[in-house]
Amino acid sequence: MNKLKITGKELRQLGYPEGPVISIAMNLMQKHYKYESKENALIILRALLQTPSDFVSDAMLAPVAQQLLPPPPKETAGMEVSLNQTGIVFNVFGRDHIEEGAMAQMYTAAKLPVSVAGALMPDAHQGYGLPIGGVLATKNAVIPYGVGVDIGCRMCLSIFDIDPKELTNREHYFVREINDATLFGSGAQFQKAENHAVMDHEAFQQLSFLKELHGRAWKQLGSSGSGNHFVEFGIVEIQEHDEALQVPPGLYLGLLSHSGSRALGAAIANYYTKIAVSKRRLPQDARNLAWLDLDEEEGQEYWLAMNLAGEYASACHHIIHAKIAKQLGRRPIQIVENHHNFAWKEWLNGEEVIVHRKGATPAGKDVLGIIPGSMTAAGYIVKGKGTAAAVNSAAHGAGRKMSRSRALQSITDADLKKELARHGVTLISAGLDEAPFAYKDIEVVMKSQRALVDVVGKFTPKIVKMAGDRIRKWQEKRAD
Repeated sequence: MNKLKITGKELRQLGYPEGPVISIAMNLMQKHYKYESKENALIILRALLQTPSDFVSDAMLAPVAQQLLPPPPKETAGMEVSLNQTGIVFNVFGRDHIEEGAMAQMYTAAKLPVSVAGALMPDAHQGYGLPIGGVLATKNAVIPYGVGVDIGCRMCLSIFDIDPKELTNREHYFVREINDATLFGSGAQFQKAENHAVMDHEAFQQLSFLKELHGRAWKQLGSSGSGNHFVEFGIVEIQEHDEALQVPPGLYLGLLSHSGSRALGAAIANYYTKIAVSKRRLPQDARNLAWLDLDEEEGQEYWLAMNLAGEYASACHHIIHAKIAKQLGRRPIQIVENHHNFAWKEWLNGEEVIVHRKGATPAGKDVLGIIPGSMTAAGYIVKGKGTAAAVNSAAHGAGRKMSRSRALQSITDADLKKELARHGVTLISAGLDEAPFAYKDIEVVMKSQRALVDVVGKFTPKIVKMAGDRIRKWQEKRAD
């Protein structure tokens, strides 16, 4: 068996920055993954670049993750801040299925002097700073890593009055439409940029560091990224009429997408996290929960940039959906969408607070949202109940139960092929790190949040595309 060889050129093509991280990554991959296939090695490296926080505790790849994350503040910089001895009380939904690492991170966040309320969702798992699935309300303060790196990551579902049997009868047609509508991959860019008003956003002119990102952001507009992002067709089932959804009972064809603000959001997150950690020196376990006060210039800048990233992420989805709707020759009868990595100004107990939802769905009274399962598990259209105990929030998906590196080491192509066949799903492309086995049971997650949302519809995936280097031989089908 040939030993793995990763070059600096390949890492740069993935989007790795110039510097020591390239040689560190090359050496560690060739040391610990020398008999891994190049395809799986590149999947690991993409995931590492996309969410380095997922690898900070990885026994083999932590040194690379640390290089990719913002550096710690200098000891002489900023104001030293102590945590409160006792934190705010927060509610946990689905406690039996949440790992201790996520609980520990939430307990730390609860001790911040700016924290006023919080909750942990049933799909929660350990992240970086605030846990994924963590909800935290603060007083006049915004935490860049409380929002996350993929600012504005969101769901978007278009419901078409088309018989979903068409997905089987004309499968190749729908596969082609997904392939033509977007690009996957961490560094993917279009040759010709799309036109959209978001590229004229005032933040691009007001914030000097964003001017430099404008060109790349434009070329990535309408792309989908990597990691757990996807575009898929499936069956939408509505069992009864709902006033908020306004879709008659029946079966429909659905187009569902999941992605965020691409390199633009990551640059904003890292830029302002560095500023936050330099201004407020927190204990080591809370360092990445450093905040920016909204009365200070940097806090106002971040707020403007964050909202730009949110609008940009929304535009990416709308471009994808508009392209496909045009090809289908139909307008959707309903579109449901929501952010799940963002911060909002909301009222809580009579005062305005900043609510961070890092991997959590807004679930205010009668607010619609999408909670996906996996590439084979159903997702749900939900309507919020406005539960104060959850800070008007719900889960944002099934949640990972297996790290990416563990998934790649333990799941085989044969495993995935069998699971896809069992559910009748056509997979255009994806990495094994996104196989259904890597995720929690969405049905258990939904049962754990009955007090938070009502289910008003169901989406069952049938044709799925995620980031992947190639279509494996067993996925290829003979052309008609």
